[in-house]
Amino acid sequence: MGRLSAPPCTLHITWKELLLTASLLIFWNTPTTAQVTIEAQPTKVSEGKDVLLLVHNLPQNPTGYIWYKGQIMDLHHHITSYVVDTEIIVFGPAYSGRETVYSNASLLIQNVTQKDTGSYTIQIIQRGDTTKGDFPFPLTTSPVISSLYGPDVPRIFPSLIDYRSGENLYLSCFAYSNPPAEYTWTINGKFLQSGPRLYIPKITTKHSGLYRCSARNSATGSERSTLETIRVSGKWIPASLAVGL
Repeated sequence: MGRLSAPPCTLHITWKELLLTASLLIFWNTPTTAQVTIEAQPTKVSEGKDVLLLVHNLPQNPTGYIWYKGQIMDLHHHITSYVVDTEIIVFGPAYSGRETVYSNASLLIQNVTQKDTGSYTIQIIQRGDTTKGDFPFPLTTSPVISSLYGPDVPRIFPSLIDYRSGENLYLSCFAYSNPPAEYTWTINGKFLQSGPRLYIPKITTKHSGLYRCSARNSATGSERSTLETIRVSGKWIPASLAVGL
């Protein structure tokens, strides 16, 4: 039997090298911080009230924060920025004068309007080493803020008020509102039906009167209405037929 070949070379690893390898694996595989999240308080805010975008799980030693309106990160959507070391606040083109950024990165929006509805994005600048410099943290987008408003004064369509017996009456009512308004119809103070559309086939002179459309916002508790007078005359008869009557 021939001589066995020499065994493969064996690596000799010291305890210091092993600990260093383990430390590197921990550094690359374990996140240093929890995921940054944004909580809107409250998520649905009535028009004229305030909303706070509260930031959770900030990374350690950030150098600054940048807030954007929506999910597009450009100058046009830039609201405000905050520099941590100098506490300098910079306002962007999307700043309305109602936003306040705090040292904990949270953003307060006061006197909310319909234009504030939507999502907001924060970019956190993380402090790096002297060779690599600072670097942006992954972007975090807030939940959509819903501004509760309305209803405005409803409008009735069409604006036609004169009808003849035998025609069909079709009216629709609309008011700007969030959430969408709930509608009711009355004639001369008597309830007709619910819903944004009213349809009465083959109307008669008995359908003449004062029609009211009421719009109500269940969230704001506000209700507004509008009135329209409908006149229904006798059935139209062609002149050729009316001669013999």
